[in-house]
Amino acid sequence: MIRIDSVTKRYPDGTVAVDRLSLEVPDRAITVLVGPSGCGKTTTLRMINRMVEPTEGGILLDGTDIRQQPVNTLRRSMGYVIQNAGLFQHRTILDNIATVPRLLGTPKKQARARAAELMERVGLDAALARRYPYQLSGGQQQRVGVARALAADPPVLLMDEPFSAVDPVVRKGLQDELLRIQDELGKTIVFVTHDIDEAIKLGTMVAVLRTGGRLAQFAPPAELLSAPADAFVEDFLGADRGIRRLSFFPSAELELETEPIVAADADAETIAARSAAPYLLVTDADGRPLGWSEPDRLTAGAVDTGQLLDHGRPFVPGTDSLRTALDGAVLSPTGRAVAVDGEGRAVGVVSQQVIGDAIRAAHSRAAGAADAAGAADAEAVR
Repeated sequence: MIRIDSVTKRYPDGTVAVDRLSLEVPDRAITVLVGPSGCGKTTTLRMINRMVEPTEGGILLDGTDIRQQPVNTLRRSMGYVIQNAGLFQHRTILDNIATVPRLLGTPKKQARARAAELMERVGLDAALARRYPYQLSGGQQQRVGVARALAADPPVLLMDEPFSAVDPVVRKGLQDELLRIQDELGKTIVFVTHDIDEAIKLGTMVAVLRTGGRLAQFAPPAELLSAPADAFVEDFLGADRGIRRLSFFPSAELELETEPIVAADADAETIAARSAAPYLLVTDADGRPLGWSEPDRLTAGAVDTGQLLDHGRPFVPGTDSLRTALDGAVLSPTGRAVAVDGEGRAVGVVSQQVIGDAIRAAHSRAAGAADAAGAADAEAVR
């Protein structure tokens, strides 16, 4: 565990970048530092590996003050990923990844073999091994940066806005890749970002910092969204924090309807039997959704798929959240979201009204759990 104990960073001109910051970073989890410009996020990260020395206070790694070991030894024990990857332009991708193992004395052949393994782990094609950084896209370069940080198998990974310089689609892919890797490796990660959505998605714990390097709130994402500590945190989270909170409510208990689903080759009797629904979801022969249609516009046995309304973005019950289900219903021209299984086959549809009921029930359960936890804490104090 990393413990930041009342740390202050004050520069010679009197500027205070971090002000009496205390945090306990849990092991094998992602802790995100987030906040506006000038809140000391990057300064805090750099104090963990002593790129910046604190003016006051201390930082402990597994109970030992980090100043008790040589700075180079400390840095080599921590992976470090920065914006734009910071790769060596004169080295191949393979040799970039092998940098730290080579510095630690690992034979070249062994270091390159390790680099090749990590390329596969972070989703890089082996054909890129002999290329140079300038020959890769921004997203690929960031994957190389992550692989390089993991090369010596460090227990701690420091990440300073690593995905902020790439486009939103690539950024989402990199975030998903990081979560997958973390699920496999279980590193202790400290991640800096200015993007609250990224913080909520990635963080096991999220530290919101104020300008001047003061801690505003340190909590799991769900708690942060449900109970902001003050007006600053509430404003920083934004007006749609309620929608974000739905990401933590599962969709497994949604009551799905199957009656409004018909196959493209359905006969007239089947269509007529289901015509009470204002819209029917038409599926292909494998059960995958094609689109919506009003029942009286369907021709038995010969559906014109070009006349169907878009079925929107489906969700997977139990895997996706209520937020994803609600998004599908809101985007659907029929006001209904399509539920599919892992193979993309339609398993039911659900209306905005039913999702709304599920959201209210989830809020009620969360409030009950919070009350129970509060009562237990009060009893423990007694």
